[in-house]
Amino acid sequence: MFIPAPFQLNESEAYDVIRENGFATLFSMHEGLPFATHLPLLMNADKSCLYGHFALQNPQWKDIIGQSVLAVFHGPHCYISPSWYETNKAVPTWNYVTVHVYGKVELLEDEKELADSMRDLVLKYESPDSSYQLEDVDPAFLAGLNKGVKGFKINISKIEGKAKLSQNHSLLRQTLVMNQLNQIQNTDEQEISHLMKANIIKNREKAPKANRLKRKS
Repeated sequence: MFIPAPFQLNESEAYDVIRENGFATLFSMHEGLPFATHLPLLMNADKSCLYGHFALQNPQWKDIIGQSVLAVFHGPHCYISPSWYETNKAVPTWNYVTVHVYGKVELLEDEKELADSMRDLVLKYESPDSSYQLEDVDPAFLAGLNKGVKGFKINISKIEGKAKLSQNHSLLRQTLVMNQLNQIQNTDEQEISHLMKANIIKNREKAPKANRLKRKS
């Protein structure tokens, strides 16, 4: 992925994007052509791999073992109109957050590992006060459902993240964009505005330290 320096996420920020936007697109090669599946992926505790499962009828898993694959996690994104700027000498753009994870796939043959990964997925997305508890489901019923999926894990070799949040524009222009986004009642627009504000604060906190180091040198 092309990542200009101002847009690059650090490792911790990339992990946050994955945790908050777990529904990913998994790309691999199948029968000589690119193939993609949209599915939830869950990172393990030590952040060394991603767990997921295919529907058994999905052909992607049949030749994926050992492949170098790409999982794309899409964060919030939205259109940025040049009409929001202080000048008419501008063009439209798009602000967005995304993380790419690369690794090799290993199919899960251990039934307990598959069951644990699916339990962890349910625990992540079910509300704490939900009446649904996986432990209450008939084990025989669950075992039958598990036969209809193919579990896998991606052993991570590389993670890269990008947050394009108008960092290449002036603070005035970033503020104008945020003000406009705050008037749009859509989740992605609100989240992009929030991330832009957090990025400005982060850069302000970095600036004094960088200036101190510059004076010392």
